[in-house]
Amino acid sequence: MPAISFFNESVSYNLPQKLKIKKWIKASIEKEDYKLQELNFIFCSDEYLLGINQQYLNHDTYTDIITFDNSEEEKQIVSDIFISIERVKENAKIFKTSEFDEVCRIMMHGTLHLLGYKDKGKAAKTLMTQKEDEHLGYRTEFGLI
Repeated sequence: MPAISFFNESVSYNLPQKLKIKKWIKASIEKEDYKLQELNFIFCSDEYLLGINQQYLNHDTYTDIITFDNSEEEKQIVSDIFISIERVKENAKIFKTSEFDEVCRIMMHGTLHLLGYKDKGKAAKTLMTQKEDEHLGYRTEFGLI
């Protein structure tokens, strides 16, 4: 049975409107002609995500998100997405947006990576941002704005 789950690791974070967010993300996945199997969002601290970045990607830098694609079949979503809540809060201040909007954007960013979108290079980054904006726009269908 397809599932989207939310977990906390080394932080206390309560994502609001979980059920609506699950429906929104599932619909976004289906709009891109993919099938959801299992998608786990793990909200964590900067330090926790830094440890993952060092251990699995050999990067010694802080980041807001790391997406692990665990799917074995094309067009199937099986993934763990780690999100630093500290980075989300900081980014919300920098970009003058709400923490909720920023957490939605970063969750969609990770999901879009699973849907084949990249963010390395100017053209890819531009397309990624367009897709984020497009899918964030679908939130109104689920009462998320």
